[in-house]
Amino acid sequence: MPIYFRDTPVNEPFTFNSIGTNWIQESTIRPNGYPLYHYLQTEKGIGHISIQGKHYTLKEGEGFLIAPFISHSYYGETDVWKTCFFTFTGTLESNIRKILGERTVIFTSKEQGTQISCFIENIIKKYEHPPLDAKALSVDCYQLLIFFADGVSTKNFINEPLYQRYIAPVLKEIENNYTEELTIQELSNMVYITPQYLTRLFQRFLGCSAYEYLTIWRMNKAKEFLLTFPHVEVQEIARRSGFTDSSHFIAMFKKTTGMTPLEFRKLN
Repeated sequence: MPIYFRDTPVNEPFTFNSIGTNWIQESTIRPNGYPLYHYLQTEKGIGHISIQGKHYTLKEGEGFLIAPFISHSYYGETDVWKTCFFTFTGTLESNIRKILGERTVIFTSKEQGTQISCFIENIIKKYEHPPLDAKALSVDCYQLLIFFADGVSTKNFINEPLYQRYIAPVLKEIENNYTEELTIQELSNMVYITPQYLTRLFQRFLGCSAYEYLTIWRMNKAKEFLLTFPHVEVQEIARRSGFTDSSHFIAMFKKTTGMTPLEFRKLN
């Protein structure tokens, strides 16, 4: 039943404040929520979850990620309810909401839970063999955040005809070709609708415009490259992230994160 809690100052952009598996979960009531992003997943048994007055059942392999300060409670419906969990923190913790598409609660299916369980087990192995590599752990944390943004945030819309017909192809195009000079006109032409209608659909399903999504995707890629390629120059990071003008990239990076790419890199 390995459980690990952070006991050092937060210096990394993203990291885990706590992480654990095979935990015998007790009943928990948080009328004011939890101060950090918190993920909980059933490993054995069944849990009952209440979030802001709505009730859900959490079967084996299913889980949920909840934003800070969202009222919730949970308890086991079976004699034994075992869970795995983690909480996110970091110097860029305030950006997590944007990474997750402004969603305050994200539910995961059993299939997605299998992937998350493997991820947690691999991370815990790093805790078991000190000294802990804080940089590698920060990258793990960021990759897990991207998994939620990529693989989970759209799951509620996967069967929506409008989403499938217009949004999904555009997301695929952005994710596969974000390094190209994509324009909203080109993206809307690809699915045979106007840029205005594409923007309305993005706002409906994802809570942002197509341009904002493209920018967020590129910014997230830039952060990933800054973390994983610490010796690559900013101009090259900009190019790899889809920005042809490094000055524009630096300005956009500072606007979205509150710091320059070099300042972001120094934090890590």
